[in-house]
Amino acid sequence: MTLPMAILNDLCPMHVVIDASGHVRQTGPTLAKLVGDDPLEGTRFLERFEVYRPRSVSGMAELLAAAGRKLHLRLRDARRTAMKGVLVPDGRGGAVVKMSFGMGVVDAVRDFALTSRDFEATDLTVEMLYLVEAKSAAMEASRTLNLRLQGAKIAAEERAYTDTLTGLRNRRAADHVLAQAAASDGAFAVLHVDLDFFKDVNDTLGHAAGDRMLRQAAQVMTDLIRKGDMAARVGGDEFVILLSGLSDRGAVSSIARRLIDGIEKPVPFGGRSCTVSASIGIVVVTDPGREPAGILAEADAALYAAKRAGRGRFCFYEPGMTPLADAS
Repeated sequence: MTLPMAILNDLCPMHVVIDASGHVRQTGPTLAKLVGDDPLEGTRFLERFEVYRPRSVSGMAELLAAAGRKLHLRLRDARRTAMKGVLVPDGRGGAVVKMSFGMGVVDAVRDFALTSRDFEATDLTVEMLYLVEAKSAAMEASRTLNLRLQGAKIAAEERAYTDTLTGLRNRRAADHVLAQAAASDGAFAVLHVDLDFFKDVNDTLGHAAGDRMLRQAAQVMTDLIRKGDMAARVGGDEFVILLSGLSDRGAVSSIARRLIDGIEKPVPFGGRSCTVSASIGIVVVTDPGREPAGILAEADAALYAAKRAGRGRFCFYEPGMTPLADAS
């Protein structure tokens, strides 16, 4: 006895009823959704579905002979949607084929906008879909959290290496970059910059004016250095600049002169004009394996020589120069 269509639709929304001639006489609502404007009713089952396992199915007789076995089939359409099925003969030469998506259910739900109503009420597929959705949501939440943590870590590391007042690198970053440069085979130049007359600005106009001068000096440095160079604030009014790959004294001198000229430009503050200068000690490093502390000591000695020579100028380190701390 053939079940009424409404009962089959509720119990098995993915089914087809085939008559003895192999034509589709009835289609479940979910299968109807899959084929859309090209209905299955009235067409030959094996012309609309390819049975690729078992391989010998080419007609109604072979199809009925596969009763009770798992059928592997796919729609003969552009998407080639794969399905599993089982055939039950109706006793009159026809059959009912119950189908499911198997492992391809996630793709089918996406491709055909299926919902829980497109599956049997007791179908474990629905529960599996909930699990897939929950897993996807959990993975997305985990990915978002990881991105936030990574962003927070990068931001924390950036803050740890940045001078908050000027936005330049800080002493920690300068030590790290200098150590890397000293360990490499490339040449580089180190400029130790100290602002002249900075204390006078602080004493007469206050720390706000001094901060303004520090930020202005930092901007001058940022505008002059190249990508791959480094400018760092390493003390109250002291800065270190590392010029990567640069050992030509003429080129370094040009940069130092432009630094001094830029820093000496008056800066308006509170209706007054603030002016500082800069003294610079320079070390050109061409030998690999130098100790960073030794390089900085030489830059400090050259800086002291520049200040002793009248300030507002630069000096290259020469053997015999005495660091400021050791000067008599």
